[in-house]
Amino acid sequence: MLHLFFAVAFSAVPLTLYVPPIRSLNLFVQTIEDVWRESSVYTHRVYPRIRYAFRRILDCMLCTTTTH
Repeated sequence: MLHLFFAVAFSAVPLTLYVPPIRSLNLFVQTIEDVWRESSVYTHRVYPRIRYAFRRILDCMLCTTTTH
């Protein structure tokens, strides 16, 4: 059982390299929030246009399928 414990423990050590330290997470979260805030201005302008374009494409597809 001790051999299994050490095998699992030593195989999990390289995985800890992928997890950033806690002090780096605050900077990461702050950066993501800044990007989200900056992109939301553009998203609110573009989103109605995308919805309108998608609606027109869908209407065209439905119109062509119902006329045949």
